[in-house]
Amino acid sequence: MTSDEIPYSAGAKPKHVAIIMDGNNRWAKARNLPGVAGHKAGVESVRSVVETCARQGVEVLTLFAFSSENWRRPEDEVGALMRLFLLALQREVRKLHKNNIRLKIIGDRQKFSRLLQQHMLKAEKLTENNTRMTLVIAANYGGHWDIVQATR
Repeated sequence: MTSDEIPYSAGAKPKHVAIIMDGNNRWAKARNLPGVAGHKAGVESVRSVVETCARQGVEVLTLFAFSSENWRRPEDEVGALMRLFLLALQREVRKLHKNNIRLKIIGDRQKFSRLLQQHMLKAEKLTENNTRMTLVIAANYGGHWDIVQATR
């Protein structure tokens, strides 16, 4: 096998990075904090990961942020997550646009509030022509949804 046949070398940078965001509740509970504190800390981690990936030349960063199974969490936690998602969209989209990062949200949007759906569309529209990196947020995304989409 020659070096040009090797699919990955030590110096190569990935074109696509995918992260399953998990453990925010455990992080908060280990610090005797409410679960939502962990999710807020997670937003800071996301910001850092996005900046690092963009700086390193990653073409696509996919964050699995809210699976379809997360709707089974306590109602107050789901509500807090939805408010945090909306707040993050409102605060971060301009920064993404300023840094030439495209935002794409995948998953079944029907269960999200009309307001949140509107902000998703607005954010995607604002950033649709950006070329530095694509940030994909998988929200209300799961294996069942993925299979249905693939068959369509």
